[in-house]
Amino acid sequence: MTPTRSTDPLSRACTALWLATLSLMTAYMSTPAPAHRLLLARRIAANFATLAGAESFSEKSRASFSRLALRWQATARALAPPVRPQGGRGLLVTLLASS
Repeated sequence: MTPTRSTDPLSRACTALWLATLSLMTAYMSTPAPAHRLLLARRIAANFATLAGAESFSEKSRASFSRLALRWQATARALAPPVRPQGGRGLLVTLLASS
């Protein structure tokens, strides 16, 4: 998944983003803290979404980046804590869940 040969700044920036994303994936694998993993997964997904639109990479690479973005978004959703409604409805949901 290397970009096409070019010396323009956009191509170099895309390559740097790809390398940074690989570093984030390494950090994700070595971090046991759930909150940190959530933040890393979100950033990795965002980076892959950006790379999916980068014309510096081949069409095949962009398709792979797009699939990886979806996979990392799903990972981030799985790591996210459940959202609880606030106010009276939140109290009702909490009471019903505990019974």
